[in-house]
Amino acid sequence: MSHLLNLSGPSFGGPSRRGVLVGSLGAAGALALTSCGLADAVGGGGGDTTISMIVTESAPFQEPTEIAKELLAEDGWTLETTYVTDIIQPNQVVSQGEYDANFFQHIAYLRQFNEDNGTDVEPAFSVYYAPSGIFSLEHDSIEDLPEGAQIALAVDTANNGRGIKLLAEAGALEIDESKPVTELSQRDITANPKNFEFIEVDQQSTPQTLPDVDAGFAFARLIAEAGHDVDETALILEDDAEVRRPYTIVVAGQPGFQDTEKARALQKAFQSEEVRQWYADYLDGAIDFTDEFTLESVEDVWAEFSG
Repeated sequence: MSHLLNLSGPSFGGPSRRGVLVGSLGAAGALALTSCGLADAVGGGGGDTTISMIVTESAPFQEPTEIAKELLAEDGWTLETTYVTDIIQPNQVVSQGEYDANFFQHIAYLRQFNEDNGTDVEPAFSVYYAPSGIFSLEHDSIEDLPEGAQIALAVDTANNGRGIKLLAEAGALEIDESKPVTELSQRDITANPKNFEFIEVDQQSTPQTLPDVDAGFAFARLIAEAGHDVDETALILEDDAEVRRPYTIVVAGQPGFQDTEKARALQKAFQSEEVRQWYADYLDGAIDFTDEFTLESVEDVWAEFSG
């Protein structure tokens, strides 16, 4: 059974291709799910052949998951999915053991979430990388941005520095170069010659707020989904191996999940040729499928990144 939840707040997914049911987080942090309830979503009585997974309600997450579900069924597995639109509960419920795995985040966000919330969730394998950039509906280049230009940045810590780094790479800002992109913030800007004004917004809202600012950081996928031409609106696109690794989207679980048959089955399905082809076709390849992180290599990747 698939369950849908719609919560306010930022998400790593874009606009859904189908409606969601409205829920909310209660004052005590209770989860409002559909009538099936959270308890019914976990396990489902399917025994060792049932995998429970919480996933972002968004095409780049949802549709590959449905492909994986069909492939898993062919191998005798049942994938039970809960689709949500927030980025808080997926790590909470996996950390608490209520779900086997989640699929919604890059490893920079995962590290930050663990640090901020005392959770212990680890990546299992990679699925895709979503390039980002600085986009504008009004200006044709970074050099064209006027004095005091308003520039939108992602409000969440894990993505905030990506826009700042891109502007620095274009020569529009000077920054503390000793700071990795995952830790950059406005505090690390050492020179702002044109006195840009930065407006921090929900990363999912940037395409909608782009008409109201001179330029904004956004994921190329969200720009395309909003109906804008990525090439025509991009002032600068992310193209840096240092950035690509921390912002690679992963399937994640509790420590030790990587050593389970469930994890191996999920990796086989999500890193299949069918899923690879879906990403190649989606928005003319605006998202890069990647199988760089595997169950065999991810432990070293995570230790290096989070150590």
